[in-house]
This record gives sequence, structure tokens and C-alpha cells, in this order.
Amino acid sequence: MPGPAVAGGADPVVLVAHGSRDPRAADATRALARAMSAARPGTPVWASWLDHTEPGPTEVLRDLAVAGHRRAVLVPLLLTAAYHHRVDIPAAVDAAVRSGPPLAVRVTDVLGPADDTTDPALLAGLCRRLGETSPGRFDALVLAAAGTRDARARRSVGRVADALGAQFGVPCRVAYASAAPPAAGVAVSRLRASGARRVAVAAYFLAPGLFHDAVTEAARVAGAVAVAAPLTDAPELVELVLRRVDDRRVRASTD
Repeated sequence: MPGPAVAGGADPVVLVAHGSRDPRAADATRALARAMSAARPGTPVWASWLDHTEPGPTEVLRDLAVAGHRRAVLVPLLLTAAYHHRVDIPAAVDAAVRSGPPLAVRVTDVLGPADDTTDPALLAGLCRRLGETSPGRFDALVLAAAGTRDARARRSVGRVADALGAQFGVPCRVAYASAAPPAAGVAVSRLRASGARRVAVAAYFLAPGLFHDAVTEAARVAGAVAVAAPLTDAPELVELVLRRVDDRRVRASTD
């Protein structure tokens, strides 16, 4: 239960993750919340999930309002602005606002490209995780994402892949774990067939789970030299989330 509002205190931050049956995913979200609290003492940070794990964002927002908070910032822990960002999160906020004491909720943008540009912190986090795998030299990259049927969201993943490839000076192709082709193994195989000999895979995931496991297995079978871990609580991800909290240009408030 969120504590009472403190006069002059920072607005509480509510992180909203997709949710997964895999407990590692919830652990990663909690780790990110702890890292944010450590990076910004005095700012209450709460974790919530749209599915599979409690509490949900509606419950957390209601509790904040009951505890005396009048404002909150909600950060979607999503890398693309697809269905969950457009539909599920606004519905959760609306349910909290309609059924509890007055609460103004500012919903930030997602963590992926918000204005056709890739945040340097996101790129730096992907590079960190890739470097931790110690792949040595590689001549091609695959950016493996969860997947979506939303064409606009897929284009945003493509922009990240372009930026990541430019960072390393190698071709970078997108792969998906579901909902859209190509699969990670196929993307690795295509790059190898085109002449690449050492293909590494960057993980466009915020948390571990079945999708990342499947990407790892398929990519390794196809001959990838390394598969990076998800971003989880990387310092660069913490920086990016706090930047979203501070960015008041993106508003979706309800009183």
C-alpha cells in the first residue's frame, strides 16, 4: 500500500510492465524499480503489470489516491507504442480515475523511439548488454524483438536496428519472437548466407522470459556467436526511464 502523500514531495512513479507467466520477468521489473529509487532518492517508485502479476496499474493508482497523492506519473515499460500503449494503459488509468479520489495521471511515452529518433540511452543499454556477452569481433547484427502486428511499431524497431548497426558499422537486421517474420534463426541464417561469418544478436527485450529464451536457442542453432541479455535494470535503462518521467512534453492526463 503506497504511503501518504508528503507535502512538497516528488510525484510517485508507477512503472507498468506487460507481465509474463515467467517469474523472471516480474523480478526484472522490481529490480528496475529498485534501481530507479536508488538513482532518485525521495521519489516513490511502484511496479505494476498489465497481466499475470499483481498488482495492476489501476490498483496502484487507486491506492496512491487513497493515500493522499493528487498526482502520479505512469511509465509504460514498453519498447513500442502498440496495442498495450494505445488501449490497455489508458483503460487502466481511466478505471482508476473514475473509481477513486481525484488523481491526475501523466502517462509518458514508451521507451522506444518516440519521435523517429532512438534515445542514446537505449542504444547505450543495448551496446552494454551486447558487450557483456564478449562476442569479440562480429560482422553483422540481429536486433531481436518480441514482435507485433502493428506496422508502425515494427517501423520503430527498424529505426533502432538502423541506429545500432550504424553504431557498430555493420548491417543490422530485425527479427521477432512472435507475430511477424523473420524469426531470429532465419535472420541469422540470412546474414550468414549473404557472407557474414560472425553474427551477434542484440536483445530488444526489457526482461527475460520465454520469448528471449526462444530467440537465444534459435539464434545459437543458426550459428550466432553471441546473444545478449535483456536490458532489465541496466543503468542506461534507468536513465531513459527517468528521462521519460521528467519529459513533460508528452501528456495524457485525466483529473
